[in-house]
Amino acid sequence: MAWVILLVAGLVEIVMAISLKFADGWTRFWPSAIGVAAGLASIFLLTLATRQLPVTTAYAVWTGIGAVGVTIIGMITFGESTHPLRLICLGFVFVGIIGLHLLDGRV
Repeated sequence: MAWVILLVAGLVEIVMAISLKFADGWTRFWPSAIGVAAGLASIFLLTLATRQLPVTTAYAVWTGIGAVGVTIIGMITFGESTHPLRLICLGFVFVGIIGLHLLDGRV
C-alpha cells in the first residue's frame, strides 16, 4: 500500500508544479491556491509512505515521478524541447524509479 500512496504523492506533485506554472508568479489566485494545496497534500502523502518505505527510496521515487511527469506534460502542453538526448535522460530517471521499486527491501 505504501507504494500506491507514494505513486499518488508523485502524481499530486505533478499537479502542484503545473498549477504553479499557471499561477504566473502568484498573480492568479486559483492556480496558486491549487498549487499550494497540492504541494501540502503531496508532502503529507510522502510522509505516510515513509512509514513503510525507506525515506531515501521514497524521496527519490517521489521526486522522480514528479520530474518525469512534469517534463512530459511540459513537452506536450508547453512545447518544451523533445530533443532525443533529453528523452534519453528522462528514460534514465524512469528506469531508476522502476529499479528502486524492484529493489525495495532486497538490497
